[in-house]
Amino acid sequence: MDRLDRRILDLLQHDGSLTAADIAERVGLSKAPCWRRIQRLQENGVIARTVALLDAKSVNVGTTVFVTVKTSNHSAAWFEQFVRTVRDIPEVTEIHRVSGEVDYLLRIVVPNIDAYDVVYKKLIAGCAFLDVSASFSLETIKHTTALPLNYLTTDD
Repeated sequence: MDRLDRRILDLLQHDGSLTAADIAERVGLSKAPCWRRIQRLQENGVIARTVALLDAKSVNVGTTVFVTVKTSNHSAAWFEQFVRTVRDIPEVTEIHRVSGEVDYLLRIVVPNIDAYDVVYKKLIAGCAFLDVSASFSLETIKHTTALPLNYLTTDD
């Protein structure tokens, strides 16, 4: 991985619709070598996939809820049931197993509080929890899908 790869990744993180020719021009390469670099980054799993990012309010899921979950059961069977439950709820967009006083943190997007209540009922119907607590986001101060690239080691 060198500076050119890093620059290519930065460009693609901010606009995945850029063509290899667009990127090549911006990083000072010809199209074919730039395309080969992009292909190599995809083959190596650095570029996991290319997606369209939708505006949550435009698709009527402008309410973000952060849900913390505690469980007293840490068995493999419980975990498998938990995964099956949350996997089938499309409003659950992120799940993190975390350290500290809670076991899992979920990010859920819904149109409103009533819709969250429907999701909550699906969660508790599908799995036993010790505690489920929700916090509604009042304002998004920063939201990005771009990862910091300053930790990459470069060959040059």
